[in-house]
Amino acid sequence: MRGPSSSHVAASVRIGNLARQLLGGRLKNVVIEFERQGAIAPTYHSQGTDIGLAAGLLGLTPDDQTMPISLQKAKEENIEIKFKITDFIADHPNTIKIMLADQEDKKIHLRAISVGGGLIEIKKIEEFSLSIYGDFYETLLFYSGIKSKEAKKIVEKIKKEIKEIAYIDLSENSKQEQGIINLKSGSKLSSSKIFWLQKLKDILYIRQLDPVMPIVSVKDCCIPYNTASKMLSYWEKNGGELWELAALYESSRGKISKAEIFSKMDEMINILKSSIEVGLKGTSYKDRILGPQARLVEKANRENKLIPGGVLNHIIAFTMAMMEVKSSMGLIVAAPTAGSCGAVPGAILGTAQYMNLDDDKIIKAMLAAGIIGVFISEQATFSAEVCGCQAECGSASAMAAAGLIQLIGGNVKQGIDAASIALQNMLGLICDPVANRVEVPCLGRNVMAATNALAAVNMIISGVDVVIPLDETIKAMYDVGVSLPAELRCTGRGGLSTTETALKIMGKMKS
Repeated sequence: MRGPSSSHVAASVRIGNLARQLLGGRLKNVVIEFERQGAIAPTYHSQGTDIGLAAGLLGLTPDDQTMPISLQKAKEENIEIKFKITDFIADHPNTIKIMLADQEDKKIHLRAISVGGGLIEIKKIEEFSLSIYGDFYETLLFYSGIKSKEAKKIVEKIKKEIKEIAYIDLSENSKQEQGIINLKSGSKLSSSKIFWLQKLKDILYIRQLDPVMPIVSVKDCCIPYNTASKMLSYWEKNGGELWELAALYESSRGKISKAEIFSKMDEMINILKSSIEVGLKGTSYKDRILGPQARLVEKANRENKLIPGGVLNHIIAFTMAMMEVKSSMGLIVAAPTAGSCGAVPGAILGTAQYMNLDDDKIIKAMLAAGIIGVFISEQATFSAEVCGCQAECGSASAMAAAGLIQLIGGNVKQGIDAASIALQNMLGLICDPVANRVEVPCLGRNVMAATNALAAVNMIISGVDVVIPLDETIKAMYDVGVSLPAELRCTGRGGLSTTETALKIMGKMKS
């Protein structure tokens, strides 16, 4: 992806893309609303929600290089986009309401949330509640004049006729005899199937949505584990390395082969390597607080000016380089988020280079890091708007620790325990970006997350007792996060963001 925040940019692109598909016709105007007390309202411009939504509405992807000028491109295509901050009831701090109209003045309304780390959920279309995560091919049947019993009979009829459907959701207003039947499938329904569906009684129209997530979900998906304790039990019975258990999860989740998994991870690692190389050369961007600094650390390290730190100084420079590329709208991998994109590659690639390890080991280390992210996503969140920076940099540190354990040949339990210690060390970390830019103190916190991962690994390898298992640490992180005042969860309303110097910087950025 490109942009400062995966919650604000990558997720917004995906929400915008689904909204565009929902309307079906050529866009004319769009009204986008953010809840006044939510996390997006004060940050939607500085963290790129506006350009992300515009990019999605244009049909672009999160990695498109024209992302920074998406608002301008929308104007050139005669699409009017308005952003409003309004008062409405929202269950999630990253809630977005969208009204779209096409050239024929057909309109559609939806409500969506950015879950964190680029994950999304469409929560409502018109007045109908449903869940669309962008990981299936969705076929939406809008109906009218059908009583609840009849709608359920139609659902059963569809189940019998179209075997490739993974799930069917029915959202209805029984009083008005209206609703949506949502068919989720691992592949796009054929034109003959759509023709059959169109002949069903009282179906007003059908919308087909392509998935916006990189891996499409499949029917009868059966994952082997979704918590650290379950994976540990599996390992104790079946053995294997941490990367192998990660690959097993990935292949079960998306029905893809080990070769495909390695290929996709290799592609991401090439992006990471390129990003770090670019970052070490120096980057620039107009709407930014910090200039290029990663190269200063690398230069000082080459000249032996730093306190001897061995691999540590490589990790610091690599982590900073990734963050600076992110802040210049360069191409990155959000691992697990854009705001915490430096820690995992900084730790793993920095260590791999220092130890002269090959790409095969790096791929396996990144897979090992990824499975820890799965457990965090399942049991908590990556969203700083929900749980503070501990959910971003804390999660990244835990993932990096597991990756480093794999990199040096440690076992599954050591990887899980290192992740737990790393996350334990980051509990309570607030999110308070200065001037609403994901730079200060984000840069330093990514460095802390990466170096903390190294410390956690060395502690576990030495035989230090983890004490608190990873799943319990994840739960504690979530409990702490939701207890934090809202001002300390990525709103620019507390912490360092309200210091005298930060307010001066904010004034300069606005001018």
